[in-house]
Amino acid sequence: MTDLITAHLQFKQQLFDHKLLFNSGVNGIVGRSPQIVDLVQALQSMVDRESRKDGALKAAFPPVVPRELLRKVGYMENFPQLCGSIHSFTGGDKEHLALQQTVKGGGDWSPHLTQTDVTLTPASCYPLYPTLAGTLPEGGVLFDLNCYCFRHEPSNDPARLMSFEIRENVRVGAPKDVQQWRSSWLDRGQGLIESLGLSVVLDTASDPFFGRGGRMMKASQKELELKFELLVDIWGKDNPTAVASFNYHQEHFSHIFGIHLANGDYAHTACLGFGIDRLVIGLLKPHGFDIKAWPASVRGVLGL
Repeated sequence: MTDLITAHLQFKQQLFDHKLLFNSGVNGIVGRSPQIVDLVQALQSMVDRESRKDGALKAAFPPVVPRELLRKVGYMENFPQLCGSIHSFTGGDKEHLALQQTVKGGGDWSPHLTQTDVTLTPASCYPLYPTLAGTLPEGGVLFDLNCYCFRHEPSNDPARLMSFEIRENVRVGAPKDVQQWRSSWLDRGQGLIESLGLSVVLDTASDPFFGRGGRMMKASQKELELKFELLVDIWGKDNPTAVASFNYHQEHFSHIFGIHLANGDYAHTACLGFGIDRLVIGLLKPHGFDIKAWPASVRGVLGL
């Protein structure tokens, strides 16, 4: 474990030294250089070319969601350790004076703040489901989303950020259609990442459910093969990094938000997500810091 932490710290420092990422001073929060901005756009375009073949509809949401949405989907029961709750000052002059004194004294100012009606978005697909309430059109729907997400996982690993960009497609429809769509993307997604000169392994996975009940949910998720991940060797074969995930929710979100098929049955949902920031690190580690010197085949796929 010590060797892994050292590898994380050394590579992160190299990224800062080469001015590819900008250091915020907080683990898991970084800025992007012009070179990385271009690389991110190239990765987005690569995914766009593939998802466009399915006729996915583009939609966009802000990086915040209503707090009640997390309550409805059970996020705080399952992932309280990841939540990014937003608080703000709502007091008057007297309260403001007390706040200033606390801030100037270097104290904890959170007692002076009030919980707002929003939280940071933990997953790109969450804000989509409430908009689908009711009866879907024949054949269901397919959406293409891109969003900055937040999960409170401070880490020295430059491939594991707290604020990160996820490119996500969401399929909603009849069980057979949804399962076939996800199955096809398992192969397509692996092909995309392999085309970048990366060695990829597909494996079953589970979400980081919290607590004792969470351990049972992790086991069930794996047993039912509801979640697959594409793993890339960034830090060694014993510590692969997930750069994409493929999730089948069955009727979970449809029960919560009342999403129905034309025949009245509850719709099934699935989503796939590419971790754009993780792919950036996954490319820089084997190919080097000079993007212009990357293999021609990789640059060709990315259009760089």
